[in-house]
Amino acid sequence: MDITLQWTFLPHTDPEASLAFYRDLLGFEVRNDVGNGAMRWITVGPAGQPGMSIVLEPPGMDPGITEDERRTITEMMAKGTYARITLATADLDGVFDTLKAGGAELVQEPTDQPYGLRDCAFRDPAGNLVRLNQTG
Repeated sequence: MDITLQWTFLPHTDPEASLAFYRDLLGFEVRNDVGNGAMRWITVGPAGQPGMSIVLEPPGMDPGITEDERRTITEMMAKGTYARITLATADLDGVFDTLKAGGAELVQEPTDQPYGLRDCAFRDPAGNLVRLNQTG
Protein backbone atom coordinates (compact mmCIF):
# COMPACT_ATOMS: atom_id res chain seq x y z
CA MET A 1 0.00 0.00 0.00
CA ASP A 2 1.13 3.53 -0.78
CA ILE A 3 -0.69 6.00 1.46
CA THR A 4 0.20 9.64 2.09
CA LEU A 5 -1.38 12.46 4.05
CA GLN A 6 -2.97 14.94 1.67
CA TRP A 7 -5.09 17.29 3.80
CA THR A 8 -5.85 17.76 7.43
CA PHE A 9 -8.32 20.23 8.89
CA LEU A 10 -7.93 22.61 11.82
CA PRO A 11 -10.53 25.08 13.03
CA HIS A 12 -9.85 28.81 13.07
CA THR A 13 -11.70 31.69 14.67
CA ASP A 14 -9.82 34.58 13.06
CA PRO A 15 -8.65 34.15 9.46
CA GLU A 16 -6.17 37.04 9.54
CA ALA A 17 -4.58 35.89 12.82
CA SER A 18 -4.34 32.35 11.42
CA LEU A 19 -2.63 33.67 8.28
CA ALA A 20 -0.21 35.65 10.42
CA PHE A 21 0.70 32.45 12.30
CA TYR A 22 0.83 29.87 9.50
CA ARG A 23 1.98 32.08 6.63
CA ASP A 24 4.02 34.80 8.30
CA LEU A 25 5.57 32.93 11.25
CA LEU A 26 5.78 29.33 9.98
CA GLY A 27 6.42 30.37 6.38
CA PHE A 28 3.68 28.21 4.87
CA GLU A 29 2.36 29.17 1.48
CA VAL A 30 -1.32 30.00 1.00
CA ARG A 31 -2.74 27.60 -1.56
CA ASN A 32 -6.38 28.59 -1.46
CA ASP A 33 -8.54 31.12 0.37
CA VAL A 34 -12.29 30.93 -0.18
CA GLY A 35 -15.23 32.41 1.66
CA ASN A 36 -15.90 35.75 3.26
CA GLY A 37 -15.26 37.28 6.67
CA ALA A 38 -14.88 34.65 9.42
CA MET A 39 -16.43 32.05 7.10
CA ARG A 40 -13.20 31.38 5.21
CA TRP A 41 -11.50 28.13 4.30
CA ILE A 42 -7.78 28.78 3.97
CA THR A 43 -5.48 26.08 2.67
CA VAL A 44 -1.83 26.42 3.68
CA GLY A 45 1.15 24.13 3.43
CA PRO A 46 4.92 23.98 3.57
CA ALA A 47 6.71 25.26 0.47
CA GLY A 48 8.08 22.45 -1.64
CA GLN A 49 5.52 19.96 -0.31
CA PRO A 50 2.47 20.49 -2.54
CA GLY A 51 0.98 17.14 -1.55
CA MET A 52 0.51 18.10 2.12
CA SER A 53 -1.95 20.81 3.15
CA ILE A 54 -3.72 22.11 6.23
CA VAL A 55 -7.21 23.48 5.65
CA LEU A 56 -8.07 26.12 8.24
CA GLU A 57 -11.85 26.14 8.51
CA PRO A 58 -14.56 27.74 10.61
CA PRO A 59 -15.31 25.52 13.62
CA GLY A 60 -18.21 23.08 13.67
CA MET A 61 -19.09 23.30 10.00
CA ASP A 62 -20.52 19.78 9.70
CA PRO A 63 -24.25 20.26 8.93
CA GLY A 64 -25.14 17.56 11.47
CA ILE A 65 -23.63 19.48 14.40
CA THR A 66 -26.13 21.10 16.73
CA GLU A 67 -25.77 24.60 18.17
CA ASP A 68 -24.95 23.06 21.58
CA GLU A 69 -22.21 20.94 20.00
CA ARG A 70 -20.85 23.97 18.14
CA ARG A 71 -20.75 25.88 21.44
CA THR A 72 -18.87 22.97 23.07
CA ILE A 73 -16.35 22.94 20.22
CA THR A 74 -15.81 26.69 20.63
CA GLU A 75 -15.32 26.28 24.39
CA MET A 76 -12.83 23.44 23.86
CA MET A 77 -10.93 25.52 21.31
CA ALA A 78 -10.67 28.39 23.81
CA LYS A 79 -9.13 25.97 26.33
CA GLY A 80 -6.80 24.50 23.71
CA THR A 81 -8.27 21.01 24.03
CA TYR A 82 -10.04 20.56 20.68
CA ALA A 83 -7.46 20.08 17.92
CA ARG A 84 -3.73 19.59 17.48
CA ILE A 85 -1.11 18.98 14.85
CA THR A 86 2.51 17.86 15.03
CA LEU A 87 5.03 19.31 12.59
CA ALA A 88 8.70 18.45 12.17
CA THR A 89 11.75 20.60 11.50
CA ALA A 90 15.51 20.22 11.35
CA ASP A 91 15.86 23.62 13.08
CA LEU A 92 13.70 23.32 16.19
CA ASP A 93 15.47 26.10 18.07
CA GLY A 94 15.28 28.47 15.11
CA VAL A 95 11.56 27.88 14.56
CA PHE A 96 10.98 28.19 18.32
CA ASP A 97 12.77 31.55 18.36
CA THR A 98 10.75 32.79 15.36
CA LEU A 99 7.42 31.80 16.91
CA LYS A 100 8.33 33.21 20.32
CA ALA A 101 9.52 36.51 18.81
CA GLY A 102 6.33 36.64 16.73
CA GLY A 103 4.18 36.51 19.85
CA ALA A 104 2.83 32.97 19.47
CA GLU A 105 1.44 31.48 22.69
CA LEU A 106 4.15 29.27 24.18
CA VAL A 107 3.11 25.94 25.70
CA GLN A 108 6.48 24.19 26.04
CA GLU A 109 10.04 25.31 25.38
CA PRO A 110 12.34 22.95 23.44
CA THR A 111 12.72 19.86 25.60
CA ASP A 112 14.59 16.58 25.31
CA GLN A 113 11.85 14.05 26.01
CA PRO A 114 12.64 10.79 27.87
CA TYR A 115 11.33 8.82 24.88
CA GLY A 116 14.10 10.18 22.64
CA LEU A 117 12.40 13.13 20.96
CA ARG A 118 13.25 16.83 21.22
CA ASP A 119 10.20 19.03 20.79
CA CYS A 120 8.37 22.21 21.74
CA ALA A 121 4.76 23.38 21.57
CA PHE A 122 2.73 26.50 20.86
CA ARG A 123 -0.93 27.33 20.36
CA ASP A 124 -2.12 28.88 17.13
CA PRO A 125 -4.52 31.86 17.32
CA ALA A 126 -7.56 29.52 17.53
CA GLY A 127 -6.07 27.57 20.45
CA ASN A 128 -4.99 24.53 18.42
CA LEU A 129 -1.90 22.84 19.87
CA VAL A 130 1.00 22.93 17.43
CA ARG A 131 3.85 20.61 18.45
CA LEU A 132 7.17 20.82 16.66
CA ASN A 133 9.51 17.82 16.62
CA GLN A 134 13.24 18.00 15.90
CA THR A 135 14.32 15.88 12.94
CA GLY A 136 17.80 14.65 12.19
